[in-house]
Amino acid sequence: MLLIMPPHGNCNGDHNHQHDNPEMGIEYSLYSKINTENLECLNEAVEGSGKTVFKPWEDRLNFEVFVESDADQELLFNIPFVGNVKLKGIIIAGEEADNFPNRVRLFKNRPNMTFDDVSSKPDQEFEISQDNQGLLEYATKVVTFNNVHHLSLHFPSNFGADVTRLAYIGLKGEFFEAHHHGVTICNYEIRPNMMDHKNPLNENVSRDVQ
Repeated sequence: MLLIMPPHGNCNGDHNHQHDNPEMGIEYSLYSKINTENLECLNEAVEGSGKTVFKPWEDRLNFEVFVESDADQELLFNIPFVGNVKLKGIIIAGEEADNFPNRVRLFKNRPNMTFDDVSSKPDQEFEISQDNQGLLEYATKVVTFNNVHHLSLHFPSNFGADVTRLAYIGLKGEFFEAHHHGVTICNYEIRPNMMDHKNPLNENVSRDVQ
């Protein structure tokens, strides 16, 4: 039996049976709620490779599909969702090597982040351990990561290699359809239009009062 120790006390301690838990595939299905067309990964060596690491739970150990940084160790993901999510956990998987990221910083609802923006304080940060099984789950602050429509993940460093490589990013949580306000706005606009007929009277009254 594989014994996995919780890294630095930052993640959920019960890992021993996750590999044979069929519900993990359902819990880690937020990848399907990502607006993939607008997802971007900054400093990726191969254009578009950052999108490939958001994949089904059962494909998490396919290390032939991965993203690798280009100029240095840093990677920055800007992840828009098609609705709102309550983010509960994250898993980072890849081959055990010095190029595995050793830290991840999470930013909520800050679209279009660049490396100039990552100096700001993250909403949460984890030191992460090498994981070639995709079993180490890092529990997010649910209160903080409630009502998330955009998530940025910054990987600033690794275990000593010149570039960073990872094969899987799993996002666990609940998805909620985005509210469409068009009808509501129209309803509110109807009322002022109906009252427009009374505007002259209102203006006269205002003048009289003055």
